[in-house]
Amino acid sequence: MNRQVLLFISLLCLEPVMGQVSYSIPEEMPRGSLVGNIAKDLGLEIRRLVEGKAKIYTRNSDRYVELNREKGVLLVKERIDREALCSKTELCALEFQIILENPMEFFRVTMLITDINDHAPTFEKDEMKFRISESATLGAKFVLESAADLDVEINDIKQYDLKPTDNFVLKVNNNANINKNVEMVLQKPLDREKQEQISLVLTAVDGGEPQMTGTMMIQITVLDHNDNAPVFTQRVYKATITENSPKGTVVAVVTASDADRDANAKIAYSITNTLDNVRKIFEVNEDNGEVLLISMIDYEKSKHFHINLLASDDGGLTDSCKLIIEVHDVNDNKPEINIMSKSNVISEDAKLNTVVTMINIEDRDSGENGQVRCFVGDGLPFSLKSTTDNFYTLVTDSELDRESASEYNISVSCSDEGVPSLSSSVTLTLQISDVNDNPPVFERSSYEAYIVENNTPGLSIFTVRATDADWNQNARVSYILEDSSVNGASVSSYVSVSADSGVVHAVRSLDYEQIKDFQFRVRAQDGGSPPLSSNVTVKILIQDQNDNPPQVLYPVQTGGSLVAEMVPRSADVGYLVTKVVAVDVDSGQNAWLSYKLQRATDRPLFEVGLQNGEIRTIRQVTDKDAVKQRLSVTVEDNGQPSRSATVIVNVAVADSFPEVMSEFTDFTQDKEYNDNLTFYLVLALAVVSFLFITCLVVIISVKIYRWRQSRVLYHSNLPVIPYYPPRYSDTLGTGTLQHVYNYEVCRTTDSRKSDCKFGRAGSQNVLIMDPSSTGTMQRMQSEKSILDEPDSPLEVSSSSL
Repeated sequence: MNRQVLLFISLLCLEPVMGQVSYSIPEEMPRGSLVGNIAKDLGLEIRRLVEGKAKIYTRNSDRYVELNREKGVLLVKERIDREALCSKTELCALEFQIILENPMEFFRVTMLITDINDHAPTFEKDEMKFRISESATLGAKFVLESAADLDVEINDIKQYDLKPTDNFVLKVNNNANINKNVEMVLQKPLDREKQEQISLVLTAVDGGEPQMTGTMMIQITVLDHNDNAPVFTQRVYKATITENSPKGTVVAVVTASDADRDANAKIAYSITNTLDNVRKIFEVNEDNGEVLLISMIDYEKSKHFHINLLASDDGGLTDSCKLIIEVHDVNDNKPEINIMSKSNVISEDAKLNTVVTMINIEDRDSGENGQVRCFVGDGLPFSLKSTTDNFYTLVTDSELDRESASEYNISVSCSDEGVPSLSSSVTLTLQISDVNDNPPVFERSSYEAYIVENNTPGLSIFTVRATDADWNQNARVSYILEDSSVNGASVSSYVSVSADSGVVHAVRSLDYEQIKDFQFRVRAQDGGSPPLSSNVTVKILIQDQNDNPPQVLYPVQTGGSLVAEMVPRSADVGYLVTKVVAVDVDSGQNAWLSYKLQRATDRPLFEVGLQNGEIRTIRQVTDKDAVKQRLSVTVEDNGQPSRSATVIVNVAVADSFPEVMSEFTDFTQDKEYNDNLTFYLVLALAVVSFLFITCLVVIISVKIYRWRQSRVLYHSNLPVIPYYPPRYSDTLGTGTLQHVYNYEVCRTTDSRKSDCKFGRAGSQNVLIMDPSSTGTMQRMQSEKSILDEPDSPLEVSSSSL
């Protein structure tokens, strides 16, 4: 069978762990069936159930469910009959508590018992007999006995059928105040001479799967002349009675009248309730309609009664009504104190509000009679705290000192608010021991903190706190940042933790675009010996700042070239010209981009999508529209303050490329730049060409000149006698003379008239002599030569090294 599990856990600060688990199971489950995994649903380990000696505490439902500690599950202990447990109550539930020790905890468990269709509708009688006059008027009503089904809701009775329907039809009254009454209505006159006896079958059908039915026979004897049926003065009567009222108390009087006379006007009253205890508690006087109490009433068992009454005459005509009786409570039950769990020993360093005992208070009365106040004696370091309805915890409310008091006798008294007030009490004995076993405990199981990027180093982010239940040195907590890495770097390069206060500081300025979050662990350690510690995970979330403007990816902005989008003049409205694409490396609303058209040559022709950046036409292109369109689109993010970027989009409204080129030549800035560049390129080419030609001419001229000089010397056949002045360096390289000496040689065409003249100092010309020569100069070289007329003298100067 399917099970439904609902889990509700609530933690109470400085209280024992409290929780509530709800299970839903169908009735009639076999013994040993699984109710639920209580350990899993409460988030407890199996070891905790075993070591904590988990047990079920209940006052009346322990025989139906049991706890298997080793498996952590609840099992059906005995077959559950919902009808026997809750009768016709729609919501049927068993409530009990799971109690654990060391430390003391308790959890409330509610087990809802759902109904199955295991009962068929039944009638109290197998047959009903009516004596009806043949003169009964059409529409006369005859109350039939209702069937009863112990099932509820959909499995309860859904409809009635009456067969055959020759003379009577069935009417079911569903009024909420009268419940479901079944009446037989005369729809065709009766004729005693034709049919004196009529047999009908009434069938009750429930709504379960499969459907179940119950039947009752109806025998009708047709009589002569009874024209009027009894009529109650009220359809619904209401009365009240106090519980514990004596037997014979008149609860109410119902009255019906009959317009007939004699025997036909004599009315008899009766109770028609079936399958309940109404007839065992109340009775009605057949003659005068007095409803009497014949048994004791207990408010705690039944708070109200619904009595169905029937008035019938001797002619067989009837009427019905309902009597609703409300029971008033009296203070006849004193509070009951039930010890759910208690500690016989508690350490002297127990923290405040340490639970010593858990108590369940029950007062079966209601209202003020069931309201209970509990208290402990004065001068004790303990107090009672109410956790939930009727549950109390005895906790420490001041420090304990074993050296001054090693044992306490605690008296717990409870009294209700009734008049007179009833009370009860119980005494608890508690031993005090000296134990130090409490590690530091963080306020939370994990921490999350936020910091805005671009923070100042040393900024305080937040504080982790841990408490230690011990005292003095054992309760002194220090905080340690455990070593770990973040993006390959030590976490200590990102944050630091104050050892005394637990304040977490930022060591560096953080950048959201580089790291969005990181986590580390902080250890809290006390000063005891040996020290006890606990860890907690801390997660730092870096919040983004709007520190990055949008970046335009398209269209690409170039320095010198002109890029334009073409739009044909036949473009329709909504024609997509281009799309501006931009991104923002920030996140969240800082990265939400919007596009705006700031400046356009002809604004009415184009628009840009606010969110998608699409540039579209908003009307048809006309001849008046310029070919060249220059659009300035601003991309702005949603940060505070916002950042933006601007992109220029050139649009050409034309049908052909030459038309675009002719129009776009007058973009002055780009045109001047291109013209200047071309001019300098042509000028540079011309200068290089000129220099090349000039060099070529000079080289050719020098070659021709040298060739002519060699020809002249070759045809002269005149010897050249070298002259060695004093101190001149010999050509054999003995190195005894100076390396540099200047001289000058002059000659004419008549070499015999030539003369050698000692030269002047500082000449840059060099004469190179060949030692292998017999006196004839084979080669003459000059860096700077002056070529005169053929008959002019040639002057050559050289510098010898």
